[in-house]
Amino acid sequence: MPTAQELMEKVTGEMAKAIVGQEEILQNLVVAVLTGGHVLLEGVPGLAKTLMGRVLAMTLDADFVRIQFTPDLMPSDVIGTTLYDPNQGEFRLRKGPIFTEILLADEINRTPPKTQAALLEAMEERHVSIEGEEHVLSTLFTVLATQNPIEYEGTYPLPEAQLDRFTFKLIVGYPDRYEELELLKRYHQGFHSKEIEAVGIQKVANKESITEIRKEIQTVKVDDSILDYINELSRSSREDDDLLLGASPRASITLLLTAKTLAACRGRDFVVPDDVQELAYPTLRHRLLLRPEAEIEGVRPDEVIARILTKIPVPR
Repeated sequence: MPTAQELMEKVTGEMAKAIVGQEEILQNLVVAVLTGGHVLLEGVPGLAKTLMGRVLAMTLDADFVRIQFTPDLMPSDVIGTTLYDPNQGEFRLRKGPIFTEILLADEINRTPPKTQAALLEAMEERHVSIEGEEHVLSTLFTVLATQNPIEYEGTYPLPEAQLDRFTFKLIVGYPDRYEELELLKRYHQGFHSKEIEAVGIQKVANKESITEIRKEIQTVKVDDSILDYINELSRSSREDDDLLLGASPRASITLLLTAKTLAACRGRDFVVPDDVQELAYPTLRHRLLLRPEAEIEGVRPDEVIARILTKIPVPR
């Protein structure tokens, strides 16, 4: 059974066979899965967000489903429905694509609030209600949702309540010059994102091993000074002049749990301030609501987080 550190190294190593660069993104995807969370991936089209989801599922030996979210998508198209079977003379459950392990919700902000709400229940409760009956989802169920930061026409912005359910918001940026050159060389040599099996990606974990690693992560020690540090970061965000809405208690809990996961993935059985500082950005950036005047002035959530991290004394 691999340790958290071994799993992190193996999974990111296998994913690198298909993904060029984006090491921090790949690391945080693994952290989110091991923490039992969900991820919002923001980036323009063409940055391999879908490919990341497919390759992650392959390395974890997990089922993968991609849903293209559109304005006419109904909740039943996502979670499923019951249909009458005339041959059997009874109603049967037709499961929707949400009954999977790694779900890629592509362009999640293009579907109406009613469908978003159906996904919200599944993300939070890990079960869905169909015709009044609850159906439990896999313990590995993870949502990777994507959204385009440029196009807003015809979209339904995610409400704060749903944003708060995402463990991380990861900003997928353009590769640097050398990474893009390496990407071009791979495609020139025959690589194709539709045929990723050809690059020999290995299954390095499964649901059982992930369950055991999650138990290992629970034993990671957290000093009271680290707990106080996380508390001060969240409370300071609620008092920041540029923010209308600061970090919620759920944000504090998420920062604590993901810091424990990152510590375990780095071979430690204790959390250090660096773990908290590194994960503060992906954990908090989507949970902070800027004041309109701050937005007009071009202030970004990451700038506010950096300012708060600078202001709060780091525990020794």
